[in-house]
Amino acid sequence: MASSIPLRRRVEYARGFLELGLLEDARAEIEALDPKDRRSMDALSAMVDIEMEAKRWSEVIATASHAVQEHPACERGWIGWAYALRELKRVEEARDILLQAEQELGDACGLLHYNLSCYFCLLGDLEEAQRRLERACQLDSDWRGTALEDPDLEALKPQLLGSS
Repeated sequence: MASSIPLRRRVEYARGFLELGLLEDARAEIEALDPKDRRSMDALSAMVDIEMEAKRWSEVIATASHAVQEHPACERGWIGWAYALRELKRVEEARDILLQAEQELGDACGLLHYNLSCYFCLLGDLEEAQRRLERACQLDSDWRGTALEDPDLEALKPQLLGSS
Protein backbone atom coordinates (compact mmCIF):
# COMPACT_ATOMS: atom_id res chain seq x y z
CA MET A 1 0.00 0.00 0.00
CA ALA A 2 1.35 3.41 -0.96
CA SER A 3 2.21 5.84 1.81
CA SER A 4 -0.24 8.73 2.17
CA ILE A 5 2.46 10.93 3.69
CA PRO A 6 4.37 12.86 1.00
CA LEU A 7 8.10 12.30 0.47
CA ARG A 8 9.08 15.77 1.68
CA ARG A 9 7.16 15.33 4.93
CA ARG A 10 8.56 11.83 5.61
CA VAL A 11 12.10 13.14 5.11
CA GLU A 12 11.34 16.03 7.49
CA TYR A 13 10.08 13.54 10.08
CA ALA A 14 13.18 11.39 9.60
CA ARG A 15 15.46 14.40 10.05
CA GLY A 16 13.54 15.42 13.18
CA PHE A 17 13.96 11.96 14.69
CA LEU A 18 17.64 12.06 13.72
CA GLU A 19 18.11 15.38 15.56
CA LEU A 20 16.53 13.79 18.63
CA GLY A 21 18.87 10.79 18.39
CA LEU A 22 15.99 8.44 17.56
CA LEU A 23 17.81 6.62 14.78
CA GLU A 24 15.46 3.66 14.43
CA ASP A 25 12.47 5.99 14.15
CA ALA A 26 14.34 8.06 11.57
CA ARG A 27 15.22 4.93 9.60
CA ALA A 28 11.59 3.73 9.80
CA GLU A 29 10.36 6.98 8.24
CA ILE A 30 12.63 6.50 5.22
CA GLU A 31 11.78 2.82 4.95
CA ALA A 32 8.05 3.69 4.98
CA LEU A 33 8.47 5.57 1.69
CA ASP A 34 7.41 4.06 -1.60
CA PRO A 35 10.39 2.26 -3.17
CA LYS A 36 10.75 4.88 -5.92
CA ASP A 37 10.74 7.68 -3.32
CA ARG A 38 13.45 5.91 -1.29
CA ARG A 39 15.69 6.44 -4.34
CA SER A 40 15.19 10.23 -4.27
CA MET A 41 18.19 12.39 -3.45
CA ASP A 42 16.48 13.75 -0.30
CA ALA A 43 15.67 10.28 1.05
CA LEU A 44 19.10 8.87 0.23
CA SER A 45 20.84 11.90 1.78
CA ALA A 46 18.77 11.48 4.94
CA MET A 47 19.60 7.78 5.07
CA VAL A 48 23.32 8.56 4.71
CA ASP A 49 23.03 10.93 7.67
CA ILE A 50 21.15 8.33 9.73
CA GLU A 51 23.76 5.64 9.06
CA MET A 52 26.60 8.11 9.75
CA GLU A 53 25.09 9.05 13.10
CA ALA A 54 24.86 5.32 13.90
CA LYS A 55 28.51 4.91 12.81
CA ARG A 56 27.47 2.04 10.56
CA TRP A 57 30.28 2.67 8.09
CA SER A 58 29.61 -0.25 5.74
CA GLU A 59 25.98 0.84 5.45
CA VAL A 60 27.08 4.44 4.85
CA ILE A 61 29.30 3.26 2.01
CA ALA A 62 26.49 1.20 0.46
CA THR A 63 23.86 3.94 0.77
CA ALA A 64 26.14 6.81 -0.22
CA SER A 65 27.59 5.02 -3.25
CA HIS A 66 24.03 4.23 -4.35
CA ALA A 67 23.10 7.90 -3.83
CA VAL A 68 25.88 9.15 -6.10
CA GLN A 69 25.12 6.49 -8.69
CA GLU A 70 21.48 7.64 -8.80
CA HIS A 71 22.26 11.35 -8.27
CA PRO A 72 25.85 12.35 -9.17
CA ALA A 73 25.17 15.86 -7.83
CA CYS A 74 24.37 14.46 -4.35
CA GLU A 75 27.08 16.20 -2.32
CA ARG A 76 26.02 14.40 0.87
CA GLY A 77 26.51 11.04 -0.83
CA TRP A 78 30.07 11.78 -1.91
CA ILE A 79 31.06 13.31 1.43
CA GLY A 80 29.47 10.49 3.44
CA TRP A 81 31.03 7.78 1.28
CA ALA A 82 34.51 9.24 1.66
CA TYR A 83 34.09 9.89 5.39
CA ALA A 84 33.01 6.29 6.01
CA LEU A 85 36.06 5.03 4.13
CA ARG A 86 38.25 7.29 6.26
CA GLU A 87 36.65 5.94 9.44
CA LEU A 88 37.54 2.44 8.22
CA LYS A 89 41.17 3.62 7.77
CA ARG A 90 40.85 3.47 3.97
CA VAL A 91 42.16 7.01 3.52
CA GLU A 92 43.53 6.61 -0.01
CA GLU A 93 40.13 5.38 -1.19
CA ALA A 94 38.45 8.28 0.62
CA ARG A 95 40.73 10.75 -1.14
CA ASP A 96 40.06 9.12 -4.51
CA ILE A 97 36.28 9.29 -3.98
CA LEU A 98 36.46 13.02 -3.25
CA LEU A 99 38.71 13.64 -6.23
CA GLN A 100 36.07 11.92 -8.33
CA ALA A 101 33.38 13.99 -6.58
CA GLU A 102 35.23 17.16 -7.47
CA GLN A 103 34.75 16.27 -11.14
CA GLU A 104 30.99 16.02 -10.55
CA LEU A 105 30.45 18.84 -8.06
CA GLY A 106 32.98 21.41 -9.19
CA ASP A 107 35.27 23.56 -7.08
CA ALA A 108 32.78 25.36 -4.83
CA CYS A 109 32.25 22.88 -1.98
CA GLY A 110 34.22 23.92 1.09
CA LEU A 111 33.57 20.65 2.92
CA LEU A 112 34.96 18.68 -0.02
CA HIS A 113 38.19 20.71 0.04
CA TYR A 114 38.40 20.54 3.82
CA ASN A 115 38.04 16.76 3.85
CA LEU A 116 40.53 16.44 0.99
CA SER A 117 42.93 18.52 3.07
CA CYS A 118 42.53 16.04 5.93
CA TYR A 119 43.06 13.03 3.67
CA PHE A 120 46.10 14.50 1.92
CA CYS A 121 47.55 15.41 5.32
CA LEU A 122 47.02 11.89 6.66
CA LEU A 123 48.70 10.53 3.53
CA GLY A 124 51.71 12.82 4.02
CA ASP A 125 51.14 15.23 1.10
CA LEU A 126 51.30 18.40 3.18
CA GLU A 127 51.63 20.75 0.22
CA GLU A 128 48.38 19.53 -1.33
CA ALA A 129 46.75 19.41 2.12
CA GLN A 130 47.66 23.08 2.65
CA ARG A 131 46.39 24.02 -0.81
CA ARG A 132 43.06 22.28 -0.19
CA LEU A 133 42.67 23.87 3.22
CA GLU A 134 43.35 27.31 1.75
CA ARG A 135 40.62 26.70 -0.85
CA ALA A 136 38.17 25.58 1.85
CA CYS A 137 38.95 28.74 3.83
CA GLN A 138 38.45 30.91 0.73
CA LEU A 139 34.96 29.44 0.46
CA ASP A 140 34.25 29.75 4.21
CA SER A 141 36.70 31.29 6.67
CA ASP A 142 35.26 29.20 9.53
CA TRP A 143 37.23 26.19 8.27
CA ARG A 144 40.43 27.68 9.71
CA GLY A 145 39.14 27.43 13.28
CA THR A 146 37.90 23.91 12.65
CA ALA A 147 41.31 22.96 11.25
CA LEU A 148 43.09 24.14 14.40
CA GLU A 149 41.11 21.55 16.40
CA ASP A 150 41.22 18.68 13.88
CA PRO A 151 43.64 15.83 14.73
CA ASP A 152 43.70 14.82 11.05
CA LEU A 153 45.45 18.12 10.31
CA GLU A 154 47.99 17.90 13.13
CA ALA A 155 50.90 18.01 10.67
CA LEU A 156 49.65 21.39 9.36
CA LYS A 157 49.42 23.00 12.82
CA PRO A 158 52.76 24.85 12.51
CA GLN A 159 51.58 26.53 9.29
CA LEU A 160 48.15 27.25 10.77
CA LEU A 161 49.55 28.76 13.95
CA GLY A 162 52.12 30.73 11.98
CA SER A 163 49.41 32.38 9.88
CA SER A 164 47.34 33.62 12.86
